[in-house]
Amino acid sequence: MSDLDDCTLLTRAIELAHRSPPSATAFSVGALVVAGDGTVLAEGWSRMHDSHDHAEEAALASLGRGWRAPPGTTVYSSLEPCSVRASRPRTCTELILAAGVERVVFAWREPSIFVDCEGAELLRAAGLEVVEVPELAEEVRAVNRHLLAG
Repeated sequence: MSDLDDCTLLTRAIELAHRSPPSATAFSVGALVVAGDGTVLAEGWSRMHDSHDHAEEAALASLGRGWRAPPGTTVYSSLEPCSVRASRPRTCTELILAAGVERVVFAWREPSIFVDCEGAELLRAAGLEVVEVPELAEEVRAVNRHLLAG
């Protein structure tokens, strides 16, 4: 993927974050699972089907139980994938690793409002390519402004 493609696909993930029902206890996040040829395999957003759904989790779950990523697959997430989770047994970082995804692209590092996130570090340590696109972070903060005020 080129940098231009990464920005286009990450912008789509940010657009999906706007579909997330607002929550006082969780971020609004959008995510895509994209094949190496640029085909979008799945989309997800926070609270897509259930009040505890995370965006990456919802997107990966839509591909079926035990789905394995084809070579070159990238997950695009508006927010750094979670590494700590109280509502479900597996974090988004664990789900991405279990699926065999090779790359993760995100716009905004998760601030320590709810937890101390180490998703990017854990994914890199596992051998994934992790790309942060901070120039799009303000758009993600805007979707989550209700959590950042005051």
